Amino acid sequence: MQYRQFGRLGFRVSVLGFGCMRLPRTEAGDIDEAEATRMLHYAVEHGVNYLDTAYPYHGGESERFLGRALKGGYRQRVKLATKLPCWEVKEASDFDRLLNEQLAKLQTDHIDVYLLHGLRKARWEPLQKLGVTDWLEKAKADGRIGAAGFSFHDQFDVFKQIIDAYDGWAMCQIQYNYMNETIQAGTKGLQYAASKGLAVVVMEPLLGGKLAKAPDAVQKLWDTAARKRTPAEWALMWLWNKPEVTVALSGMSSMQQMVENVASAEQA
Repeated sequence: MQYRQFGRLGFRVSVLGFGCMRLPRTEAGDIDEAEATRMLHYAVEHGVNYLDTAYPYHGGESERFLGRALKGGYRQRVKLATKLPCWEVKEASDFDRLLNEQLAKLQTDHIDVYLLHGLRKARWEPLQKLGVTDWLEKAKADGRIGAAGFSFHDQFDVFKQIIDAYDGWAMCQIQYNYMNETIQAGTKGLQYAASKGLAVVVMEPLLGGKLAKAPDAVQKLWDTAARKRTPAEWALMWLWNKPEVTVALSGMSSMQQMVENVASAEQA
């Protein structure tokens, strides 16, 4: 497994992160806990040490699943990231209420990386008025979170404003892939965040699976390369060739996807 420094912080993370939004499901639609646990343990045993989840994933069950699956010493081997559901915050007391609920679901006393989920201008401004950055400082000071960050869905100028508003950001999470260089934060955002010392975690590296199959013309071009790769591998390699990218998250839903992506990350 290949590793990169997590921004200004004193630890390194695997270039492949396990996104726990699209875990395998049973026919009833619930998380297939046995298969998801097998995938998670395979990932950790093969060097993946960055796990990403959030309050609403799998109807609120993703965090609970991780709380169970990380028992037996696995919690100590990973950096665990989850997100504050900003839309649930109506008053300042909700910050503590939601974080404490997530700690209980995850069965842990701290969250390594805590993100404000899905920031955009209309969501960021009310949080500022409620004192969210002061609260993040308190949560870091009392040990409930290790580092603060945010995931983002708006335009570059808003992205820059959010980064510049708080010196305590350790990371950001952006949608980025070879089809989305100018969408949302884009390449400009990637480079700006990195220039400020932030770790940059990439979500949707395969554009929700759309880049897992290439158009015929593109595939023919790739087939001329000396080394043969799958479309997914090309997409991940494109990201990993950028030094500003710290982690590429993959929302893997099958063991086959896990095995293939881990193998790709070992060659990054």
